[in-house]
Amino acid sequence: MEINRRKFQGVLNILSFNRHFYFFGIGILVLIIISYQLFSWSGIFFWILIILFLYGLIMPLIVSAYVYDFSGYYNFNWLKKCAINDSQIKQIININAGFDETSFIIKNNFPNSDLKVFDFYDAERHTEPAIIRARKVSTVYPDTQQIQSNSIAMNNHSVDLIFLLSAVHEIRSHKEKIELLKECHRVCKYDGKIIMVEHLRDLPNFLAFTVGFTHFFSRAVWRNAFKSASFTSFEEIKITPFMSIFICKP
Repeated sequence: MEINRRKFQGVLNILSFNRHFYFFGIGILVLIIISYQLFSWSGIFFWILIILFLYGLIMPLIVSAYVYDFSGYYNFNWLKKCAINDSQIKQIININAGFDETSFIIKNNFPNSDLKVFDFYDAERHTEPAIIRARKVSTVYPDTQQIQSNSIAMNNHSVDLIFLLSAVHEIRSHKEKIELLKECHRVCKYDGKIIMVEHLRDLPNFLAFTVGFTHFFSRAVWRNAFKSASFTSFEEIKITPFMSIFICKP
């Protein structure tokens, strides 16, 4: 199946899924302007606030356009950096949090492999408004299976390649993240790989998303989770300054 993304679809997704943040931000901006008109504010202080709020509203959209619409993320050219031998890949799984923009693309990249898709979303534990909205418009890959994050319906050491693409940060509990990664470790073949893509809670993403960068986790948190899940080998490759690929081996 050919996947055709609309122009600026990444930005449109950010606006749609996080509209509560933008409504709140615009509301605060209006209150600041009204307060300036009613009270004797310092002009410098007023313009500093205006610039900061506009930066916080606009910069995430600019960076999202760069990452999701112009960097080639959805072309999957970055897979070449992961040293994957296509001819040896027989079984693939793609695990998401209910918003799936990648399964059809993965299948197009590995047409001779068997792809199974799993969705670990749990309404009681994964309560972020953005992911709830994203689920309502997500394309569902055929035969996608709903799972618990601590139970992947695959046999031990049966999977060549596991994709976790911008999904695991939706698990806010560190313990639950480790449980999912332990399951990935269990089902991955001894010579298999886990490919995880995430924004990090670091300086570039702070500059891009301001307080929104707290939705992501630091490099140290992910490394701790990999080690706790018994991965012996993992490396990080940058797609852009704002996005990291973690390549993990059992």
